Amino acid sequence: MNRALSIRSNKNSNSSSGARHGFSFSSLRGTVQPELSKKLYKLIKSENHLIQNYEAAGKERLSIASQLSDWGEATTDEAISDISDKIGVLLSELGEQEDLYAHNLDDSRAILKTIRNTEKSVQPSRDSKARIQDDIAKLKAKEPESAKLVTLEQELVRAEAENLVAEAQLTNVTRQKLKEAYAAEFAATIERAEKQIILARHGRRLLNLLDDTPVVPGDIRPAYEHTNQARQILNDAEDDLKDWQPELEDVPSNAELNDNLMPSSASQRQQTLEGSVMGGESVGHHVAGEHLEQNADGSRISSGTSVTTGPVTQANYPQSESVVSAVA
Repeated sequence: MNRALSIRSNKNSNSSSGARHGFSFSSLRGTVQPELSKKLYKLIKSENHLIQNYEAAGKERLSIASQLSDWGEATTDEAISDISDKIGVLLSELGEQEDLYAHNLDDSRAILKTIRNTEKSVQPSRDSKARIQDDIAKLKAKEPESAKLVTLEQELVRAEAENLVAEAQLTNVTRQKLKEAYAAEFAATIERAEKQIILARHGRRLLNLLDDTPVVPGDIRPAYEHTNQARQILNDAEDDLKDWQPELEDVPSNAELNDNLMPSSASQRQQTLEGSVMGGESVGHHVAGEHLEQNADGSRISSGTSVTTGPVTQANYPQSESVVSAVA
């Protein structure tokens, strides 16, 4: 358990540890999110508050463990003093498990940010397509014979092709990272629960060393003789935690994506299909414009993905009517 057999020797060891969630200028940004990423942005912010609460709970456990040990020592009852101190050690370890769980949740949360960042990257593609469609509709109503319609329809073909790739990339990332994030969270939950059970069982063993047989006034209670047994129980708890191994059901993944967030099979056909839109002109640029290096919610772990809509790959995805007509 990486601690002494008495909590009294470590009372002040954690007093200087500060919260990892400090003030950040990035916490002042991100209040305006694209429509596509608003819901996940809110979820990730809520996860951050949850993590802070688990960290606070862990610190409260440590404080309570120390207070229990101090109270037991003040009773001047040798048995209560020893047992309360040993229970304090177990409670303190429970607090450490809460902190470990909080960090594992933060790792899971960082994976969700990849989906959020991809959603933010795809939004401009959707907006561009919708804007051009709106411009065409307005121009047809006002000047149905306008020569500008041809140019707008060509822009729409390009926008639809870009959006087709971006949407495919988004669904690939979403499925892969959602599975990865919650597989990690559930694994952390199982670890926390099983280690809590280990500590709780040994805590009950400690309680069995405390004789609670009533005495009448004038009687002398038998001397406490279980100091070594109590110490051995803590050793057993430490050994059990060290020996713990996860026994998890596999969560297999079929996500084999290349750097462009497309499956390998689609990438292999990319060379034969690129340039099929707009007479061989490749449509390629970063939809997001740049990688998102700073998280809007001020987390300690940054994770970003920008969607790159390189040469149009349509092997596994249906073409829109505009794209088909342009190719024909």
